[in-house]
Amino acid sequence: MVTETTGTATTIADVEHDSRRVGPSTLFACIPGEVTDGHLHAESAIDAGAVALLTERRLGLGVAEVVVESVRRAIGPAAAIVYGNPSRDLDVVGITGTNGKTTTARLLVGVLRRLGGSVHEIGTLTGVRTTPEAPELQRELASSVTRGDSAVAMEVSSHALDLHRVDGTRFRVVAFTNLGMDHLDHHGTLEAYFDAKAMLFTPEMADFAVIDGSTQAGEELARRCEVPSLIIQRDSVKIVESGPRTASFRWRGTLVDLPLGGAFNVANAVLAAEIAVALGHDVGDIVGALAASESVPGRFESIDEGQDYTVIVDYAHTPDGLAAVLETARMVTDGKLVVVFGAGGDRDTGKRPRMGEIAQRWSDRVVVTSDNPRSEDPSAIISAIVSGMGHPPELIEPDRRSAIRHALAGARRGDLVLIAGKGHETTQTVGDEVLDFDDRQVVREELARQARRAS
Repeated sequence: MVTETTGTATTIADVEHDSRRVGPSTLFACIPGEVTDGHLHAESAIDAGAVALLTERRLGLGVAEVVVESVRRAIGPAAAIVYGNPSRDLDVVGITGTNGKTTTARLLVGVLRRLGGSVHEIGTLTGVRTTPEAPELQRELASSVTRGDSAVAMEVSSHALDLHRVDGTRFRVVAFTNLGMDHLDHHGTLEAYFDAKAMLFTPEMADFAVIDGSTQAGEELARRCEVPSLIIQRDSVKIVESGPRTASFRWRGTLVDLPLGGAFNVANAVLAAEIAVALGHDVGDIVGALAASESVPGRFESIDEGQDYTVIVDYAHTPDGLAAVLETARMVTDGKLVVVFGAGGDRDTGKRPRMGEIAQRWSDRVVVTSDNPRSEDPSAIISAIVSGMGHPPELIEPDRRSAIRHALAGARRGDLVLIAGKGHETTQTVGDEVLDFDDRQVVREELARQARRAS
């Protein structure tokens, strides 16, 4: 990218919004944020090597300036130009929705790789943010082009859309899973949350859309979608069998054997399959590739250490997500259903009572504990969860390990214990501390401890 000030050309090789990461030949984007204003860090960015500024007002600091109405809106397209508009050289797939984005993306990546493609994944399992900030995203897409990747499958969060992180990215296919109660601390209302998701389904962003139309939100998005689309209808898929570890279903007249359990994973698999069709792949080849799918970390992940009951770890942290996982768990167990869960701090507080009500409605035994309390008092979060219950849970235990230990100790042959909320995460944030905590590892340790005590 070349910009001009008083007739002097300035070559831009990089874009950055964090003055601490600025290097030579960088365009520094002065984003006004919630904590600080990037304009205040322009001088230190120049000292670090910035040769130009993307700014909302003239600063007169002796380098080239590109003055725009909104740096937040301009940084994505600017970064795309600097890195050579990499999304135009890739089949970029963007998947959005409250629940199922990660599993759908991971399934799609697996299918495309088994069909011979070189595919890069961007999402919850690969980075700090579900969707990176615009400069990081464009750099990552440019790296994909350099490596010779054919496609990129990425999760697109509502935050990313609302904050214009994917502006400047061209999507070959966009997809919608569902809409539930989440992120209202940022969006304010469910309507605004939905509107943010819908931004992806416009001609400015995408060429084609695949929409799960089995929900009211999906039906509404199908009506509003402004690009050519395929709508997955409620009756287009027939589940033949569903267990804790496998499922089979009929899709496009063909039987699919999926090595993942749960009706919600069938929905994710069908969405991934239809995206693959939209990318030009054959139905039979897709079915074969889905049959070789691997489990997704922390998504209805079964932990088997030889115990005579089932233990599932899942990322479900929204009312709808928890309901879907518990409903599936209820269908695949003949014994009692036990759930251990909490809710994240510094996040949407309105979902907490609903999660409490849902947990009690579906489960035989409920243990309420901490998730990632962050700066909030864990007891206050737990109280909000319990306020949605008709009667007290079996146990309130803020210490998550102790809560898991209690649930496992009371499990009997044929029961199913669901540990919900953190899934693949390997840390727990309590106040200013980030502690090592992996539900899957803790379950294994507690099962081993249980076995030692039994022997």
